[in-house]
Amino acid sequence: MRILFVGDVFGQAGRRIVSEHLAPLIEQREIDLVVVNAENAAGGFGVTPGIADELFDQGAHVLTTGNHVWDKREIIEYMQSVPPDSHERPRRVLRPANYVAGTPGHGVYEGELPSGQAYAVINLQGRTFMASLEDPFRMADSLLEKIRAKVIFVDFHAEATSEKVALGWYLDGRVTAVIGTHTHVPTADQRVLPGGTAYQTDVGMSGPYDSVIGVEKELILHRFLTGMPGKFEAAKGDPRMCAAFIECDGKSGRAISIERLMLGE
Repeated sequence: MRILFVGDVFGQAGRRIVSEHLAPLIEQREIDLVVVNAENAAGGFGVTPGIADELFDQGAHVLTTGNHVWDKREIIEYMQSVPPDSHERPRRVLRPANYVAGTPGHGVYEGELPSGQAYAVINLQGRTFMASLEDPFRMADSLLEKIRAKVIFVDFHAEATSEKVALGWYLDGRVTAVIGTHTHVPTADQRVLPGGTAYQTDVGMSGPYDSVIGVEKELILHRFLTGMPGKFEAAKGDPRMCAAFIECDGKSGRAISIERLMLGE
């Protein structure tokens, strides 16, 4: 089984580069499952229902998010427009599972591909240097007790490298992949851990690299040089799509290989 995970889609430039590469990549690599982190897809902050549908139309099966999930308030109604047992598009837009109980939406999705292959996608968020949330480690334990699929993909949206590495080791042998998002910079530590879990600390941003992690350089430099607040705007130059390509055994869920991708215009 082949899985493609596309890292943090950032703004219009990110959407454009993903639109350019995603469908051809699915065909060329014979991808079975496509997961896209879309939390920055709407101008760099949040995702709208329209953008979610756009990514689904391009081939995504599941969309993950992170700390910017609520920046576009209309996504809340979209998530709540279908029942919890639905397999329609709004149910396949996830927010971190370790948000407080009762938060709109869901943090895990279990589905089945046309081939009959079952899979699950878990979205978690870190706590180090981020909001105070439920423990992602114990939340993962709780979710894994209920998931029946063997192929399990985890998007860990976290700031600290140490927290991401720790969760990778903690879940090694219990999930197919643990891939980090949030820092927008791809790391070169992709590998398959001893227990059969594919791991990468951060898949990187799919967006404008002529920027400071997606935002116009001048605006960020002004903030650092003066300490004064200002409105951030998504940059547009040098868009690249960052992704992780994972091959795994569909029966056991064990990863066989992981490859990091960065595709430009």
